[in-house]
Amino acid sequence: MFSLRSLLGLTVLFLLGQLALAQSTSLASIPASKLTQIFNFGTNPNNVQMFVYKPAKVATKPALIVASHFCTGTAQQYFQGSKFASLAETHGYIVLFPSSPHPGTCWDVSSDATLKHNGGGDSIGIASAARFAIANWGVDPNRVFAVGTSSGAMMTSVLTGAYPDVFKAGVVDSGVAFGCFSLPGQPGDTWNEQCASGQLILTGQQWAQRVFNAFPGFTGQRPKMQVWHGTADTTLFPQNFFEEIKQWTTVFGYPSTPISNVSEPFLPAGYSNATFGPNFQAILAQGVGHTVPLFEQQYLQFLGIA
Repeated sequence: MFSLRSLLGLTVLFLLGQLALAQSTSLASIPASKLTQIFNFGTNPNNVQMFVYKPAKVATKPALIVASHFCTGTAQQYFQGSKFASLAETHGYIVLFPSSPHPGTCWDVSSDATLKHNGGGDSIGIASAARFAIANWGVDPNRVFAVGTSSGAMMTSVLTGAYPDVFKAGVVDSGVAFGCFSLPGQPGDTWNEQCASGQLILTGQQWAQRVFNAFPGFTGQRPKMQVWHGTADTTLFPQNFFEEIKQWTTVFGYPSTPISNVSEPFLPAGYSNATFGPNFQAILAQGVGHTVPLFEQQYLQFLGIA
């Protein structure tokens, strides 16, 4: 049987060990230009794996991008299949690549916990890593952004909706409105066919209320949002794009009619950029399925990095 003294000694050793582990993930200890897994970054009830990419030259007070992968994907696949890391070498920002802990590797975007600020689920694990980066790596708290594709796009909506105090902007590639996949009482990574097929039709105020309910009492600036969707998407049907527009225009208090709707020079033929105000853009890709190809350089311009 342990004595009180020995138990106190073990507690001290444990706390010292935790401190050492935290110190081991200082920015200086992370190899440059290499995807590296980190541990002990804060509250993480679902054991989301977290990987970081630090460029060879980190900017002073760097921006942070959290890049969430698609369904069936991994952090490594999104790292390899996107330009977020290579562009970090040019612009000096840091990238976090989370990896879903669920068997089908889709994200928990439907549980009550993940849809609530500090409620739990996958989202708090990712938010914890972003908070850790701000506290320990000198990241500029006003330049913390979320991007993602498909299931990762849905997670981006969750992060910007439930953690507007952490994330200052989001880019959603082929996703759905915040809370669209909500399935109370079901496993967090459960598929919601009603939402996916575009049959969940709500008013702008109903959609906006889901965002407001995620963090009651939040009075700060809401994250800028840019959403992309293809008209031929048969995985997350195009109606979801229009539900996103209802949601975010209502959240921002913008009119439902865009102030401009143009095909910009950086967009391929058939893409149109509807701008509803300084904090919300919606880009529709004619004839494009699931998912819209990544336009990382344009994302960076929207985020104010490039």
